[in-house]
Amino acid sequence: MSLLLKLGSSDDVVVALEPVKAGEFLAELQIIALSDIPPGHKLATRSIAPGHPIRKFNQIIGFATQPIAVGEHVHTQNLAVGDFERDYAIGTEASRTNLVAPGEEAVFQGFRRPDGRVGTRNYVGVLPTVNCSATVARRIAAHFTPDILRQYPSVDGVVALTHGTGCGMASHGEPADLLRRVFTGYATHPNFASVLLLGLGCETNQVDQLVALAGDSGSIRISTIQEAGGTTIAIKDGITTVYEMLEKANLAVRASASAANLLVGLQCGGSDAYSGISANPALGIAVDHLVRNGGTAILSETPEIYGAEHLLTRRASRPEVAQRLLDRIRWWENYTAHHQGSMDNNPQPGNKTGGLTTILEKSLGAVSKGGSTDLNEVYLYAEQVRAHGLVFVDSPGFDPVSATGQVASGANLICFTTGRGSVFGCKPTPSIKIASNTALFHRMSDDMDINCGSILDGGQSVEDSGAAIFKEILEIASGKLTRSEIHGFGEEEFQPWLLGATL
Repeated sequence: MSLLLKLGSSDDVVVALEPVKAGEFLAELQIIALSDIPPGHKLATRSIAPGHPIRKFNQIIGFATQPIAVGEHVHTQNLAVGDFERDYAIGTEASRTNLVAPGEEAVFQGFRRPDGRVGTRNYVGVLPTVNCSATVARRIAAHFTPDILRQYPSVDGVVALTHGTGCGMASHGEPADLLRRVFTGYATHPNFASVLLLGLGCETNQVDQLVALAGDSGSIRISTIQEAGGTTIAIKDGITTVYEMLEKANLAVRASASAANLLVGLQCGGSDAYSGISANPALGIAVDHLVRNGGTAILSETPEIYGAEHLLTRRASRPEVAQRLLDRIRWWENYTAHHQGSMDNNPQPGNKTGGLTTILEKSLGAVSKGGSTDLNEVYLYAEQVRAHGLVFVDSPGFDPVSATGQVASGANLICFTTGRGSVFGCKPTPSIKIASNTALFHRMSDDMDINCGSILDGGQSVEDSGAAIFKEILEIASGKLTRSEIHGFGEEEFQPWLLGATL
């Protein structure tokens, strides 16, 4: 197998799949490496003058900041982001997706809720509306030990999702609206059989307002510590309430459901250069399978599709969908500028160690998680997803905040690719870890669910790997536990986006 990978016909670089030593003759290119090239990093295949664009995936990933010779290592010392015009070509690559015939869709075993949605898990939740009620929520959930929960075999657990917000903000405006979308999305999520909304009583994020937004579904119970008479009584009453919720939740049983009921959030974190070559494209193939079976995939992390948004606008099913995506890009440019930042502050140190140099390069790999079908809709953070197919939900790139928004939007399963290694859990939604390289898969085998390193090793095609991921999605949606679920991870990762000033 080749030790160097050229990803596009017009590329100026190749990617080293194994370490290359300075002075080593690379027979397949007929060039000599001028410096050590770590695995995953880039090697110039032609001379590049200062200011000239450098391409990978047939796309611009940045510009040379100094002369680059053939065989030289291309990375942060000689490559940087620069401005250039993008051809958005709105809708030019959109085409109707060929859906599986009705009644022939793939199926999984899920929990059908009264509103018609289907859960992949069956949790009882304790959701504090404000950080002030977090400790009481944890004490309530901690009462329900494994011994107690064994009496409720149809229930996956009692989970308290605590956080650091809920007050100290204006009661109206975009930050408050965003926070309320998160809480109503979780309170009515299909992976919860029922939820206890627990407030202090005087916070901005009032229980009554959330119930009004969520609607009278019968699955929400409420309590406030001040009205209960203090923490001791609130804990005792909360435990009693959760026992009642468990009795009802335990009546739920899994039943066959079409894959059209799956909403899969797409995440990548701890990315390396291999992520955009193996794990992300393979997940994109799985997304195509999901969409053809009527399901929905949620692409997010707006700062991490920056520079690759033109690949999505081309696939927009309607011009207004593309415009909504571009509007979010402009919003983010203004938002980061207001806070004295910039959109090219990414990649992170670990990404760079793994071979990613610029946000443009990282985004080109990240966007491949979305497969090849049309982009059907664009939503604000934590807005309820109603459309089917591939959609985009605006979010930061920080994984816990982004995934929290996807779950609030309705994601009942998360697929999370990683090249450096991530241990992310996401209760009440299972999080499937997909490794981009075999070394990571073996090094962190206790945390990884799927190995896409087999693509780099030559043992599996991207297409076959994607089909295997889709099969795993169906099995995990049906109750198979992910590694993070086996470890019990996923409560601390609930992180609503803190937009705006804390007052």
